[in-house]
Amino acid sequence: MPMKSFKEKVLEVVKRIPEGETLTYKEVATLSGSPDASRAVGNILKQNYDKDIPCHRVIRSDGSFGGYNRGSRRKEILLRKEGACKRR
Repeated sequence: MPMKSFKEKVLEVVKRIPEGETLTYKEVATLSGSPDASRAVGNILKQNYDKDIPCHRVIRSDGSFGGYNRGSRRKEILLRKEGACKRR
């Protein structure tokens, strides 16, 4: 069986994030086996348009939303709708 690429590992981790919860880019990198690759995680997610992989549930370590390939405002709306963040 071939080894999974880092990208495949990242997408598997993100796919398992439950509705209403988030992980940071660093947490996803760590769970994918490369703790120093949080920027690479962001680049992978930026290119993902598979609706079954909830990229909007990955946020920055400081708690801010970070980027989203469908727009940062859309990311915030989705996270609030799922109850993953509180109104400021």
